[in-house]
Amino acid sequence: MGMTRRSILLILFKLFDAALLVGSFLVASLPRLREASAISLTQFLAMRISIRNFVLFATLVLLWHALFCFLELYESKRLWGQHAEAVDVLEATSLATAALFVVGSFFIPSITDPQFLGLFWFVSTATVLVSRRVLRFMLKQIRKRGRNTIQMLIVGTNLRALMFAKELESQSELGYRILGFVDKKWPGMDEFRKSGFAFVCDFKSLPSFIRANVVDEVVIALPLSSCYLEASRIVALCEEQGIVTHCLSNLFDLKLTGAKAEPLDYDSLITFPVGGLQGWGIMFKRFLDIVISLGALILLAPLLLIAAALIRLTSRGPALFVQKRLGLNKRIIGVYKFRTMVRDAEKKQAELEHLNEVSGPVFKIKNDPRITPIGRFLRKTSIDELPQLFNVLKGDMSLVGPRPLPVRDYQGFNKDWQRRRFSIRPGITCLWQINGRSTVQFDRWMELDMEYIDRWSVWLDMQILIRTIPAVLKGSGAA
Repeated sequence: MGMTRRSILLILFKLFDAALLVGSFLVASLPRLREASAISLTQFLAMRISIRNFVLFATLVLLWHALFCFLELYESKRLWGQHAEAVDVLEATSLATAALFVVGSFFIPSITDPQFLGLFWFVSTATVLVSRRVLRFMLKQIRKRGRNTIQMLIVGTNLRALMFAKELESQSELGYRILGFVDKKWPGMDEFRKSGFAFVCDFKSLPSFIRANVVDEVVIALPLSSCYLEASRIVALCEEQGIVTHCLSNLFDLKLTGAKAEPLDYDSLITFPVGGLQGWGIMFKRFLDIVISLGALILLAPLLLIAAALIRLTSRGPALFVQKRLGLNKRIIGVYKFRTMVRDAEKKQAELEHLNEVSGPVFKIKNDPRITPIGRFLRKTSIDELPQLFNVLKGDMSLVGPRPLPVRDYQGFNKDWQRRRFSIRPGITCLWQINGRSTVQFDRWMELDMEYIDRWSVWLDMQILIRTIPAVLKGSGAA
């Protein structure tokens, strides 16, 4: 499941929890309403709500939400057992009941009745627990179909690493796919080979393996007493490339203040998350992507049809060109563009490599002989990029983000820090587009992408979108 889609679902889940607590409050109110013969439920619901009571109740809902967030009920529970999650839910609903008692004591004494509070606690606990069990069941069915999976690499081939891997494999509902194991040669390797798990590479080859494969998460299962340097290098490597890293918990002293772990039934993990887009901002970013791309496609439909017709009339071949490029976490996506070159242009590229005019692994020629006359106009005006609005609508891309690179260009990367650009969803425009595009040197281009990731905000996205329009109209750096 993509990061943006996951964020949207998380927001909906938070709203659903808030609705459950409000519903629990109403259910707890029913016995008191029945006792009050002077007013029926229909009359109660028809009563006007005072501004004071509305503000009090809204504050209470926000307080409940803050408690659920503080107790990390919205953190990823993929590795958590059901018992651990149930304990957290009990703690959260108990504190929510306590918050209701405190607010009621100051402003609404009638809701501090033990019967009311007890019924609220029971209903809220039951509904929140059931909702999470239902969610687990739904995710289990989705993951059984091969969706919402995470590609995991385990560093270490000792007994604890094997037991951890077997535990993950036995719980297919977690959605982890183990790519294989990484380690150096040691006496226990013969025993590991009997396990049937794949040994993918040693420490020296690990950077190359990560560059060439989709790796979402890495688990460090090495004995730190003898492999500390290797473990620290691997954590640094993963951080550099935007890969989430876990460590089996007893590699460190968890008695240290602030140490936290994610409990799995067999073991627990310490997680080192990477920087990236998250929270309410990413949900709003996706909302903007959908609204703007859909609106733009509707408004620009006549232009898209004219461009497609001109391409078909002036050269042989389809109007659209779908190129394989690297998306989020280096997953291959099909990027749509209007065809601006002759047919079989990619096959002819090898003959023109010596004419490449830009530094780094990318390939650009200002007067590329493969470009058609209409294609040159489409590139100059950036009309050829407009079909990527469909990629944005699908969720493969965003309006703003590092440009998706062809597989050929990625294979020419020689610095690992540049690969962190793949830790977020690619976009149609970014800082590179508004700072010269093809005139910008490759290393500077990558630095601009890192700057975008580190500085990201909704306001930055809006600034880039606004500045992209004059850059396109001027044809700045278009090639």
